[in-house]
Amino acid sequence: MTAVPAANPLVDAKPATATPPPGRVASLDQFRGYTVAGMVLVNFLGGFVAVPAVLKHHNTYCSYADTIMPQFFFAVGFAYRLTFLKRLRDVGAGVAALATARRALGLILLGFVMYHLDGGVKTWSQLVALGPAGFLKTAFQREVFQTLVHIALASLWVLPVIAGGPGVRVGYLLASAALHLGLSWWFYFDWAWTRPVIDGGPLGFLSWSIPLLVGSLAYDAVFRGERGVVARLTVWSLVLMVAGYGLSCLGGAPAAPPFVAPDVPVNLWTMSQRTGSISYLTFSAGFSLLVYAAFVVICDRGGLGVGLFRTFGRNALAAYVLHGMVGAAVRPYVPDDAPGWYVAAGFLAYFGVTLALVRGLERQGVFIRL
Repeated sequence: MTAVPAANPLVDAKPATATPPPGRVASLDQFRGYTVAGMVLVNFLGGFVAVPAVLKHHNTYCSYADTIMPQFFFAVGFAYRLTFLKRLRDVGAGVAALATARRALGLILLGFVMYHLDGGVKTWSQLVALGPAGFLKTAFQREVFQTLVHIALASLWVLPVIAGGPGVRVGYLLASAALHLGLSWWFYFDWAWTRPVIDGGPLGFLSWSIPLLVGSLAYDAVFRGERGVVARLTVWSLVLMVAGYGLSCLGGAPAAPPFVAPDVPVNLWTMSQRTGSISYLTFSAGFSLLVYAAFVVICDRGGLGVGLFRTFGRNALAAYVLHGMVGAAVRPYVPDDAPGWYVAAGFLAYFGVTLALVRGLERQGVFIRL
């Protein structure tokens, strides 16, 4: 085992002192499993008339459904910091960075297969008329920029600072948020809203870096092993949530609080998953931090856990891929206007099949990772 070099070419600050833990982190597995279960819930229920609004994506405010995707990024940031510091210690910065790049490429390729590109052609003459410029202009605006691709791009974006100290990462977070805000003010908000894009679109990685880097900071807080960590996580979660709500009020009249439908038009400051607004992702990063703090208390301190969360948390990528396939099989026979009892029955079937498939992989020791 080699020591971490004093001069790390990836960062402009000394490496942090947090030590990567030996084994799995119970709170992280359980938190990630809870997030996967929440994803399975809201992705199925979101289109039904009988389902409460808080379980649906609205793109004009932050509902419960909108808190799920930022929690994935929080968990990614926590695990990213953990694994990168291990690789940095064991194999050096170059190999560690290369491993991150390979994983990001794998996620982008998987995202391409799952999400597809925009548009298409039916004849050779249409393809010739479209040309390379037309292809690049039309194919990469919306569909491909969803969860896995955003995780890959955000991971690459923060790679220069993921091994840096807290000040470096906080500064990078603020700079990323400011850049996203400036580009949104210049042109990107109108462009993204009128497409409309999904989950922030091509420049979403800038603001999705907020929960990712907050997750990396939570790793430091937990593995420094100092007393009062839960209190600090809770305080900072409240600071971020208040800051996110405060940002959402800068568009004019005071905004409705999170989880409440607004009564003002959408603007640059609105909490919107569609545009990946900084108000939304700042608030959601704080909400993620608060939920994770609860899992630290329950799992790391209390030694408790839920088997379902363990199953989903240890095989999150498999669950992500499989839940969409199961949904495509079940959803066609559950109409949008179905009564609540029928929607619930359809959900239980969909959830049960997804869980059975992921648990079957777990029992066979099959864990899908990139």
